[in-house]
Amino acid sequence: MHAAAINLRGGVAPETTRFRGQSIIEYVLIIAVIGLVIVFAGPGVAGAIRNQSNLVGNTVNNGTVGGVEGGASGGGSAGADSAAVQVAIAKDAKDWTLDEQEAVAKDIAKNGTSSIAYAKAKAAMDASTKFSMKLTNGKTLEYRIIGINHDDLADGSGMTGLTFEATNSALGSQRMNATDTNAGGWDKSELRTRLNSGDLWLLLPSELQSKVKPVTKTTDNVGGNGGGAPSATTDKVFLLSATEVYGDMQSDGIQYECYKSKGVTRSNYSGASGYSHWTRSVRPRSSTSFRYVQSGGICYSYSATDSFYVLPAFCF
Repeated sequence: MHAAAINLRGGVAPETTRFRGQSIIEYVLIIAVIGLVIVFAGPGVAGAIRNQSNLVGNTVNNGTVGGVEGGASGGGSAGADSAAVQVAIAKDAKDWTLDEQEAVAKDIAKNGTSSIAYAKAKAAMDASTKFSMKLTNGKTLEYRIIGINHDDLADGSGMTGLTFEATNSALGSQRMNATDTNAGGWDKSELRTRLNSGDLWLLLPSELQSKVKPVTKTTDNVGGNGGGAPSATTDKVFLLSATEVYGDMQSDGIQYECYKSKGVTRSNYSGASGYSHWTRSVRPRSSTSFRYVQSGGICYSYSATDSFYVLPAFCF
């Protein structure tokens, strides 16, 4: 039987190997010995040993030491994110805090479908589970998961774990541009600037601003009746493209899993119904219009100075 190594500096040396082959009796004996030491040790030593006792308890429950997410996969991350993931999977997804949403997203980005949070996040996406946050103007923004491991991080380091899209009109009805032009597309649009650094960005709580990950979005950014190959922008907050809602219309992105699972296409559009809201896609062969999703789910286009609701998307 392995003995617990007592550290004369005031603690118990942590194990770094897996305990799967050892019996529960050994753990009980170890904890009993720790209990006796706590009784006779000074407060400082006792506190350190209690921490190790908790670690042994986690070992019994999870099968690993050093990461509370280990379990069957043997993976997992350490620290506050790991603890937040454990808390998140133990509660209803609708009750996840922003910290827990971020922790789940990081774990999925790292471990993919092997993440202990993957199934719960996917179930929340499939059920259109809504989350909410208070904006700085006092209004409540509601949002949902629409994609898992979908968006490319702008720094090229990998994918984001979760993509979210707003589901209500908290950001109001806004124009795309001050004049009737789509020249420069999403890249040069007034609305993009407002969402990423202007007044609409400032409506988002600082807690969200600090968590969102800049991602690379592809869009036809020519406009002006020119039509062109999609090019990339880096966005913290963005609008979905027509392709990301309906499937490949302009090769500007990939359809999000939420819409794909509902079978949304340009001809089968009921799954896209809701508020009439802008996409970031220009209308081909037009110098003035951008596409928008009509309240019934139909894909239309309208002049850039017209106002439609803004349903921002963002990633953790």
